[in-house]
Amino acid sequence: MRRAQYLGTVLLILSLLVACAPASQPTTAPTNPPVELPTSAPQATPTQQVDVLNLLRSATVQIEAQGSFVDPELGSLYNVAGRGTGFIIDPSGIAVTNNHVVTGAALLKVFLAGETRPRNAKILGVSECWDLAVIDIEGDDFPFLTFYEGEITPGLEVYAAGFPLGDPEYTLTKGIVSKANADGESFWASVPAVIEHDARIRGGNSGGPLVNMQGQVVGVNYAGNDRFDQNFAIRGKDARRVIEILRSGQDYESIGINGQAVVSEDGSLSGIWVASVKSGSPAGKAGLQGGDIITLMEGLVLATDGQMTDYCNILRTRNASDVLAIEVLRFSTQEVLAGELNGKPLETKFSFAQELSEDVSGGSGQAYGDYVQVQDDYGAIQIAIPSTWTQVDGSPWVSDGEIIGAAITAAANLDRFNNAFDEPGVFFGVSDEVAKLAGYIQLLDYYKSVFQSSCKWQFREKYEDNAFEGSYDVYKNCDNAGNLFVVLTARPKVNKTSLLVSILFNAMTDADLEVFDQILATFDVVGTLP
Repeated sequence: MRRAQYLGTVLLILSLLVACAPASQPTTAPTNPPVELPTSAPQATPTQQVDVLNLLRSATVQIEAQGSFVDPELGSLYNVAGRGTGFIIDPSGIAVTNNHVVTGAALLKVFLAGETRPRNAKILGVSECWDLAVIDIEGDDFPFLTFYEGEITPGLEVYAAGFPLGDPEYTLTKGIVSKANADGESFWASVPAVIEHDARIRGGNSGGPLVNMQGQVVGVNYAGNDRFDQNFAIRGKDARRVIEILRSGQDYESIGINGQAVVSEDGSLSGIWVASVKSGSPAGKAGLQGGDIITLMEGLVLATDGQMTDYCNILRTRNASDVLAIEVLRFSTQEVLAGELNGKPLETKFSFAQELSEDVSGGSGQAYGDYVQVQDDYGAIQIAIPSTWTQVDGSPWVSDGEIIGAAITAAANLDRFNNAFDEPGVFFGVSDEVAKLAGYIQLLDYYKSVFQSSCKWQFREKYEDNAFEGSYDVYKNCDNAGNLFVVLTARPKVNKTSLLVSILFNAMTDADLEVFDQILATFDVVGTLP
């Protein structure tokens, strides 16, 4: 019987099987903390106010971070010079800024008021969850700021100092605290509560001080929303305990990355996008690279809500030295890697080319060159195949004359692939109709009932990646062709009953199995099924 005919009877057979089945979104402590002031502090004299503004200007610095950062929208950027703001909290040159300003940089340059040449600085400690970092600027006898110890309430007059939009000219804006306990969860940090204020900040203000009329640090600016004219700062009182840890040379609630939560439009892929990695950190030692997406940590799918919350909560319930299992999608190569923080380095999670090469009788075969991305006729599903597989059928998946889903069949010779077992190729089908009748195991059992008469069944294993879970069967020597035939069925991890995936792949050589690895790394549902 032709393979195409097998696929066409899926709906009928599964309906019989089911019918017969039994019912069943932060900064430092000064040596001498300021006396707590009432919210309505007395007005400073003009001379005192000038002194405060001069001190604020002198203790606020612009930071230029040079290095390689990989942006999720722009791709890989090399020797990038990004600029942010920081402020000095100790005469020795200890300064506070945001994690996203400095982590992963190869070189930090700090520009001080009144100086024409930048000074170098080194990172002492970082926290991606609090979006805080502490650096040490070369030199000493620096002017510095202290922290406000009073109550933060709406109406408190504040000033935001910094260098918005990377402009080298110092800027100061004025406003009031709008909300004292705003939500601090975001796609690049997870802070219990933050200050919302209307002293306007923009990109480049990150890490700069938010101060009161006396020049005391009320918070650390870290976020702004241009559309709604909202400005946010990490509360100084909360940040100080984190800063004290960071200035001692330790990281806190961190694995040493500069990153953000990402989630695809359809929710099938989510995780923590790594823009850069701090050398020597748990992330660095595990082999994480810029452009990686951490999809799983301790078995939990990360950032399904587009925020860092789950990721940071895991870190908050572990010690810094604990071993944490992670799974990573290396976006540049579409490899799925698994490993451990503080443990086993990342390696390819599973490779059919490595695991099943001894089961292919055709030897190594000629390696395939370029791959191309193809979609079905409706633009619902996509997959990467060798450019030499020029025969592609993207017509709908049909069963008993009815369309039950989207499909892509590809090979160098489609007729041969559909009617024999000696031609490498792939069938990739996705159906919401089949999902109404059965789960992936029942679907896999159906395929087994069809193919075991022609093929020698070998074994069944579980399958899992960042977006799908299922199982696969491996067959050999179908109709004495000397082939290796793999049938995989899977469902989404999110909305598990919404659809089922079928992948039927025929291999004759090791090179064919490498194609299968590429297919598993790239198959996806990108649109609406027919």
